[in-house]
Amino acid sequence: MLKIIRTVKNSRQGMTKLVLLRHGQSFSNRDKRFTGWSDAVLTTKGEQEAEQAAYLLRQAGFTFDLCFTSALQRTIMTSRIVLAAMQLDIPVHQTWHLNERHYGALEGMERWPAIKQFGIWPILGCQIKFDASPPSLNKEDSRYPGNQPNYANIDPNQLPTGESMQQTLARLEPYWRNTIKPEIRQEKHILIVSHRNTLRALMMLLDHLTPVQVMKLKLATGRPLVYELDQQCNAMRHYYVD
Repeated sequence: MLKIIRTVKNSRQGMTKLVLLRHGQSFSNRDKRFTGWSDAVLTTKGEQEAEQAAYLLRQAGFTFDLCFTSALQRTIMTSRIVLAAMQLDIPVHQTWHLNERHYGALEGMERWPAIKQFGIWPILGCQIKFDASPPSLNKEDSRYPGNQPNYANIDPNQLPTGESMQQTLARLEPYWRNTIKPEIRQEKHILIVSHRNTLRALMMLLDHLTPVQVMKLKLATGRPLVYELDQQCNAMRHYYVD
């Protein structure tokens, strides 16, 4: 009996909790636009969702050593609201590797105008198929990241003109492996504030999901998702704080 108790205790000591949080509602979410890398800000509802996320995390006794966000305002604003409400002054790393999936020529468009311009199958296909890309963006377009100051220091060959979920995963995975996982292995408590598709890709890595499974995942805005990880960063279980 003593041996069993010791094993359980050691297992719990080696466990680390990682929290994933989709940003609060943005104006583009509200207006049902393909947002992608478009730099939409939070609505009042989105700010309230961030405050509610902070309340839930605080009530559950969470604290953090590091926070990672994308380079987009909706995640940056969400992380600021959450950390301020939790009274945490911790390093926040902003990276384009955690940006939302790039929707190419669909960026900023509403659904029906996009369907009228490109047809139903190019739109539907990139939403239900893991390896399907949206219509590509011309590099002369102002929506191309290479034409935006925020990405001036990034190799243009790495910047997308449109991404499938498969390409989003390929962009995310090295950053997860080389930057975030080493911090988790040091038993740091980490909050990742990102986007629906980027977090779905991360969940694919954590839970070893198939392409079909990952395309069915749903993530609500402003709802903290907790992963319990062992020392090798293998997911033991996950659950919403609420």
